[in-house]
Amino acid sequence: MSKTIKIFLFSIFNLLAFYYLLIPTPKILDLPNSLKSIEPGDTVQIPNVKAFYNNQERQEIMKFYVDTYQKKHPLSTKINHRPEKAKEIIKDTIQTYYFEEIIIPFKESLYINGFEWQKDVFTKPEARAKNRLMVGEQEFETKLTLRHFPTTPTNRLIVFFALETFLFLAFYIYKSVFFKKQTLTSS
Repeated sequence: MSKTIKIFLFSIFNLLAFYYLLIPTPKILDLPNSLKSIEPGDTVQIPNVKAFYNNQERQEIMKFYVDTYQKKHPLSTKINHRPEKAKEIIKDTIQTYYFEEIIIPFKESLYINGFEWQKDVFTKPEARAKNRLMVGEQEFETKLTLRHFPTTPTNRLIVFFALETFLFLAFYIYKSVFFKKQTLTSS
């Protein structure tokens, strides 16, 4: 492949990457048919956290966030984490039944923590009633906590081009060492 074609392909790749990194990410919508939590730790105390009380099942909640967030970005992917990881990512006192993440590569992550008190695997069935989710006189089945890790377009570009530079240098060094060894062994 000629040097001109390589430069052309490299330029096209970088233009596409530049465009990808600058297009805005989808807005994270509040969960419909739910009550937004105003408890400590669910508002401004932890950056980019919000929580909701509702009576929806996990499948319904995840479908909402897949449809309104994940499907709106071409490269996003969803990961199911072990529930214990929520204590590291959100807060160490959080109750968890499921913990999932939607990642938009080189851009941001949205963590979705769901707690369904009747399905709490960390509490014996006969003791689960103490974990009931009460807000005033109203009881809810589920508490959903979201934590969002956004990045700025400038930071995305810096990380991408730093990684690209590192890979280019690593390939160049590997190539020079590999071809140097071949030249030495063939002489």
